[in-house]
Amino acid sequence: MTESDAHPVVVSAIIPARNEQAVIAACVQSLAVQREISEILVVNDQSTDATAAIVTREMQNIPKLRLLETHGLPAGWVGKNNAVWLGAREARGEWLLFTDADAVHNADSTARALGIAAREYAVLISYSPEQLMETWYEKALIPFVYSRLAAKFSFEQVNDPGNSAAAANGQFLLIRKDVYQAVGGHAQVASDVLEDVALAKNVKNAGYKIWFGTGKGIVHVRMYCSFGAMWEGWKKNLYLLMGGTAQTVTLEVIRALAPALAVFIVGVLLWLNTQSIGITLIVALVAILAVCLSYARRLRRNQFPARLAPYAIPAGLLFAGVLWASYRAHRKGSLEWKGREYPVGTPRASK
Repeated sequence: MTESDAHPVVVSAIIPARNEQAVIAACVQSLAVQREISEILVVNDQSTDATAAIVTREMQNIPKLRLLETHGLPAGWVGKNNAVWLGAREARGEWLLFTDADAVHNADSTARALGIAAREYAVLISYSPEQLMETWYEKALIPFVYSRLAAKFSFEQVNDPGNSAAAANGQFLLIRKDVYQAVGGHAQVASDVLEDVALAKNVKNAGYKIWFGTGKGIVHVRMYCSFGAMWEGWKKNLYLLMGGTAQTVTLEVIRALAPALAVFIVGVLLWLNTQSIGITLIVALVAILAVCLSYARRLRRNQFPARLAPYAIPAGLLFAGVLWASYRAHRKGSLEWKGREYPVGTPRASK
């Protein structure tokens, strides 16, 4: 028996959607079958594609689905934050489930989150979704990023009430509505690019318990379907996720590039000393194998398949490149995301 069987609750699912025609139907349908969810609010954020039309079509078969519209972007707000804030104000549920349009939920994702809330006495529950990856660049960059994030945002530290660490993932973030209102909701993090982490910090700082864990087998996403979208997405927030300072960026770039540089330097030194292509190639291959084996262990620790280990060196190169691009964008003072440009450098946006 789940927590929701013993104590029925009402959950409002809120989905911000800006040009999400390729994924919105699957997301909505995966939420519609969950009886814990009493309403699904899709907030169409001035989409220029068929997002609104697809939601309208789905409404014919899903009575609890509603379509809301944003009307312009208020000064000082990030588009997603404005959209979910609008949805939260319209929501009637005791709990608010914020989820992205590219997330597909297992039929028990909300019930399991509510069970965790009851067991852990938590008011905010968030999953880090399982990542679906099809192209080489997704398989290279995404596991590398999440492995580094795991080192920055340990589940154990986040879930420890005595530790100040706080984090959440906006692709699945369930929060009690009264707590959301008490901490000011998304209005308090209006200009934050990392609104999920900022909201989690506000909740934990207010003395409430939060819970953050893996969403493997519970909710999955394919975040980016093109190299350009992937680059733009991580460029937007990787600098902040990695610490938001020049020093942390430098350390992360060095860490990411070190294996490739080591292999290159060993190869060059061997060639200069032996003039033997055969010896140089053999030693270089052994060095690459050692890098891949080390990366395989890190992948397994973070619930990614070890078969992605051959991407170790290109992963480090991609990570270093997009992190440096993210740093430069933040230093420049503006970010582009989904056709909008946001200023950065304000106290909130830069923390």
